[in-house]
Amino acid sequence: MARVLEVKGIVQGVGFRPFVFNLANQCRLKGRVANTSGGLSIHVEGIREGLEAFCSQLAEKGPPLARITEISVRSESLKGYSSFKIVASQRRALKTALIPPDVSVCEDCLRELFDPNDRRYGYPLINCTNCGPRYTIIADLPYDRPHTVMRAFTMCDTCRDEYNDPANRRFHAQPNACFDCGPQATLLDGAGNRVPCGDPLDEAASLLKQGHILAVKGLGGFHIAADAANRNAVTRLRQKKHREEKPLAVMSYDPVSVRQYAHVGPEEKILLTSHCRPIVILRKKKINPLSEGISPQNGTVGVMLPYTPIHYLLLKHDFIALIMTSGNLKEEPIIVDNAEALSRLAQVADYFLMHDRDIYLRCDDSIVRETAGATRFLRRARGYVPAPILLKKKHPQVLACGAELKNTVCLIRDDQAFVSQHIGDLTNLETFTSFEQTINHLKRVLDVNPEIIAHDLHPDYISTRYAQENGAQQRIQVQHHHAHILSCMAENRIEGPAIGLSFDGTGFGADGHVWGGEIMIAEPLRYTRIGHLSNAPMPGGSSAIKEPWRMAVSYLYATFGNEFWNLDLPWFEDVGEKRIKIIIEMIKKNINTPATSSMGRFFDGIAGIIGLGNRATYEGQAAITLENLMGDNNVGEIYDYEWTSGDMHRMVFQPIITGVLKDIKKGVDASIISGRFHLTLIRMISGLCEVIRREWDLNRIVLSGGVFQNAFLLTGLTRALEEKNFEIFCHRLVPTNDGGISLGQAVIAASMANG
Repeated sequence: MARVLEVKGIVQGVGFRPFVFNLANQCRLKGRVANTSGGLSIHVEGIREGLEAFCSQLAEKGPPLARITEISVRSESLKGYSSFKIVASQRRALKTALIPPDVSVCEDCLRELFDPNDRRYGYPLINCTNCGPRYTIIADLPYDRPHTVMRAFTMCDTCRDEYNDPANRRFHAQPNACFDCGPQATLLDGAGNRVPCGDPLDEAASLLKQGHILAVKGLGGFHIAADAANRNAVTRLRQKKHREEKPLAVMSYDPVSVRQYAHVGPEEKILLTSHCRPIVILRKKKINPLSEGISPQNGTVGVMLPYTPIHYLLLKHDFIALIMTSGNLKEEPIIVDNAEALSRLAQVADYFLMHDRDIYLRCDDSIVRETAGATRFLRRARGYVPAPILLKKKHPQVLACGAELKNTVCLIRDDQAFVSQHIGDLTNLETFTSFEQTINHLKRVLDVNPEIIAHDLHPDYISTRYAQENGAQQRIQVQHHHAHILSCMAENRIEGPAIGLSFDGTGFGADGHVWGGEIMIAEPLRYTRIGHLSNAPMPGGSSAIKEPWRMAVSYLYATFGNEFWNLDLPWFEDVGEKRIKIIIEMIKKNINTPATSSMGRFFDGIAGIIGLGNRATYEGQAAITLENLMGDNNVGEIYDYEWTSGDMHRMVFQPIITGVLKDIKKGVDASIISGRFHLTLIRMISGLCEVIRREWDLNRIVLSGGVFQNAFLLTGLTRALEEKNFEIFCHRLVPTNDGGISLGQAVIAASMANG
C-alpha cells in the first residue's frame, strides 16, 4: 500500500523533514519527503499498520516549532522504493507554505555556545533547525539556503556534513555556520574603524560596563544598548536619541535577574522564557537597582530575555539588565543595514557591535502584557510574524493597507490572514519604504496577487494614497472604528452582529468629524453608529495630542463657559494666560478646532485638568500617566454621569468634568481622582450597554481600540460586563491599537467583495 500526504503549515525550516524521515523508519516505511512551495509532500509505502501509525503520529509528534494547518491524504500506486529518503525541494505553481517566525536560540545551542570543548564555543551566530533567524532572512520559497541571505556563505565540510545528515539537528538548517565558514561579529568605533581586541563580545561588554552606548545588531535590526543600572549612561542615551520620557526596554539574562527590579508572575515567566521572547510589561519594584530614567513616572518596565547568542554573550558579564531599545532615530523604522547604522546611529552610539549576516526584512521586538486574564499584544512582530490568523471561512485575496500610525498591513489568502510585523509611523520616508518592502515581500512569498485593496476612510493617510495609486480590481475604503471592531471579531471567529465598543485617540468619521469613543452595532458588511462620547472641540487639531492641556481647556470651557477663569487651576500659570486665551478664541470662532468624540482625548483632558498634561513627548503619555497615578486608589465614590436617549446615545462628559473639579477644589489627591474617573467610566459604559442590549436584543460585546491598552479599564469593564451576563470578546492575537486595524480592513473588504 502507498499513500501521498500533503502537509501545510509551518513545516519548513523547523526540522520537519528529519522528523518525517525518522518516523517513517520507525514505522518501517519506504518513500520520499520533499519541501514544496505549498509545504511538504510525502510519499510512503508499506504495510497497512505502518501507514496508519505514520499518519496518526505525523500531526501529534512534530517538532516544537512546527504548526500544521492541514494534512491531505490520498492513495497512490506503489513505486517500489527501497528506503526512505529526503529529496530536493520541489517548486510548484502556488506557494502556500508558511514561513516560520524568528525564534530565540535553543538550549542545545546555548550548551554548545558556553562549552569550551565545542567547536562553536563562543560563536555569536550559532543556530540550528530548532532556533534562530527565519522570517528576516527569507527572500522566497521554498525555504532553501539559496533563497536566504545565507547564500553569501559557503559551508565548510564539517557544517556541510551536519547539514546533510538527517540524524543531526542541523539537518537543512539554512543559517547553519561556524567560525570557519559563517558570518562573523566585529566591533567598530564611531568612525567605523575596527577596534583591536581579542574577542569583540568581551570588549563590547567591557565598554558597556564603562558606561558607553553601543549599537548592537540582532535578528530583525539593531538595538541601542547601555547599562540599565548606570544613571549617566541612561541619561546620555536619552539625550542622544532625543527620547525624553518614553520608557526604554531592558534585557536581563534570566528571570532571577529580572526579579531584582520587577514582579514576575507565573504567566509572565512563561512569556519571558517562551521561544518568541517578547518584551513583557512588568510592574516595577518600588526599590530596585535600575536607573530611574528607564521608565520615569511609570509603574511598569518592559523586559525581555536574550534571544540571540550575541545577547547571551554580552549579558553573561553580570549585568542586572541592559537597555535594548530599537536602533532607530525618532519615529523612524529600526535600522537593519550595517552601513546605514554607522551613518545614521553615529550620533547616538559610541561603538557598533555588528555581524555580516544580512537582514532581509526588518522586524522589531514584540511587546505584550498580561491583562484581564490573557496575553495582549501592544506590538506584534518578532517571534509571532508571519504566523497567520485563521479565519472562519475562505475569502478572495485582499491587501489591507492599515492605519497611519502603528501601521501594519494584512494579506488574506483563503482562510488565512497574514498581519505583518509592526511597521510604524508612515509619515516619514524611511517607514514608508519599509511599508512598501513589506507588502512586496509578503505578496511574493505568499504568492498573493490581491484582487481587492482596502484602506482607511481618511483621505490624507499615506496608506490611503498608496491604495489609490496601486492598481487592484476593486478598492474599498473602510471606516477606522468599524475596522477596529471587525479585527477583534475576526480573530475571535464571530460574524453576526455584535455591540462594538471602539475607543481610541483618532479616527476619521463618516460625518467628517474625529471619532474615537464609538458604540456600534457591527458586522462584516455594515455598521450602525448608535452611541459615542459627546463631541468637544480639539483646539489646534493634532497639536492637542502633543499638548493635552488644550483638551483640558476644551472640556472645561464646554462645561463652565465664561466661568472658566474663575476655576483658577494651578496649571493655568504654567501654561500662561495668553496661550489659554488664544485657545478659547479658537474654540469660540471655530478656527482649527475639529469636533472630536475621542475617548483618548477625554483621558488627555482629565490628565490635563489634574495638571499632568502640559506636554506629551510620546503617544498616549498623558493617559498612561493618569492610569499609573491611580495606584491602588481605585475604590470608593464615583462621579455623576449621564447619557442621552433616542437613536443616538451620547455619553455626556460635563457631569464627570464637574465632579473632577469639585474634588480638585476640595484638595482630593490626584490618585483618588484618577481612580474615581476610571470607575465612573466603567459604571457608565456598562450601564449603557445594558440599555443597548434591550434595544437591539444583542448580548455579545466586542472591545477594541488603543484606549483598551489601559489595563485597569479593560479588566474592570470586562468584569462589570460579565457580571451583567454579557459575552465579551477582546483581542489576543493582534494589538487592540491601530496595529490590528489592517486585519479588520481586510475582513470587511473581503466580505463586501463576497457580497
